[in-house]
Amino acid sequence: MLKNNADTLRMRLRELRKTIPLDQRQRHSNLLCAQVRYWFSQRGEPTLRGRVVAGFWPLADEPDIRPLLVWLHEQGAHVALPAVAGPTTPLEFHRWMPSDSLSEGAFGVLEPARNRPLIPDVVLVPTLGFGPRAERLGYGGGYYDRSLAKLMQDNRFLVTLGIAWNEAQIPEADGFKAAAHDFVLHAIATPSGWVPKAPL
Repeated sequence: MLKNNADTLRMRLRELRKTIPLDQRQRHSNLLCAQVRYWFSQRGEPTLRGRVVAGFWPLADEPDIRPLLVWLHEQGAHVALPAVAGPTTPLEFHRWMPSDSLSEGAFGVLEPARNRPLIPDVVLVPTLGFGPRAERLGYGGGYYDRSLAKLMQDNRFLVTLGIAWNEAQIPEADGFKAAAHDFVLHAIATPSGWVPKAPL
């Protein structure tokens, strides 16, 4: 993808997801949560207890995965949420529990208290746009690209799953290609399924 085309795509995708009706957002958020729950339940592990899963607290136009985060907590997983440490540094991930309060951080994102750092086994990644091989187009700050690259160095078994609306898939005619610094995810979860397929 040409660098000067990225901002145009981001603007278009932001405007497109604003047009998704509220009732469709709710239905599709539920379907998306069900897709990811099923993936976790089919992984062949007897329990999620003790596994570290990083999620995110959704912005207004993003899929609402809060029920999934609660479910993961109920299954015994250690759920973590991201916090911005600085404009050029990787994200921090800190433990979150349903009873915890959150505070507003950078870009209006709600963040957990920064007193229980965790290193994730699985990261659920907010995804503005994506290509057919799980190439992710983010919001332009590079936070997740830096963070996932660092996490992969620390844990080569890390699994990265994009979370996106169906409408976030970028048509091949747009010529979208990941830049050299872009982190390609293992898969993208959408309300209608996985792209390109659910990870093993």
